[in-house]
Amino acid sequence: MNTNSEVIQFTLGEPRIVLVAITKHGAQQAAALAQLLPQAHVCVAEKFSGLMNDISNPVRAYTGAFRDEIAALMADFDQVVFFVSLGAVVRLIAPHLKNKDEDPGVIVVDDAAQFVIPVLSGHVGGANEWAEKIAALLHATPVLTTASDVGKTIPVDILGRDLGWQVEAPKINITRVSAHVVNGDAIAFVQEAGQKNWWNRTNPLPSNIHLFDRFDDVDVSKFSAVLWVTHQVITRACWEQLHERLVVYRPPVTA
Repeated sequence: MNTNSEVIQFTLGEPRIVLVAITKHGAQQAAALAQLLPQAHVCVAEKFSGLMNDISNPVRAYTGAFRDEIAALMADFDQVVFFVSLGAVVRLIAPHLKNKDEDPGVIVVDDAAQFVIPVLSGHVGGANEWAEKIAALLHATPVLTTASDVGKTIPVDILGRDLGWQVEAPKINITRVSAHVVNGDAIAFVQEAGQKNWWNRTNPLPSNIHLFDRFDDVDVSKFSAVLWVTHQVITRACWEQLHERLVVYRPPVTA
């Protein structure tokens, strides 16, 4: 790992992150990454705690069975970064899984620190985003499998989250519209409110996303789905007309 990598400083509201290792080499890797994530916690076997002497991060040194640590790690942190084999991680976390709205992000770094793999809650839980950040610090390759992230298109269920937007739609709508987006179907994106800098990927907006300033300008018969950023009240008739093809976003109301 290149220790000249940029250090990520946390700010209020940033996720709680823990770096976890069970072997000597994994502990060394975790200690090196901890220097670049100064507010991340570290969890290692007590016998390797001496390897943490050069870092200022909070360290949790366990003495019992590693499997007994998993419940607390899953409950106490938003992102759990394992320097442990992928198969072992899957078996360890399986008994503790709830649902994608509650489970923390789980990330695995391979033993050579060449690949960073978001395993759980990659999308909603933010593991994909943090896998990319950690991969950049390690000069590694992030291994993403979430369709919207791989395809570099709109993440329907979390769009505008960093801008304070709230999603308003039944879950079935989010599922159906997400499928249309990743399949490259024609999508009308209507923005009547909120900040305009919602597209934060480095690639251009995909060509199947068509921008409108007003919903009234959209011929809904020509589009597979509509993403609507607005403060307007959506009538029942409108929801029924678009059925499972509409997702609404509510930006913060500013004075």
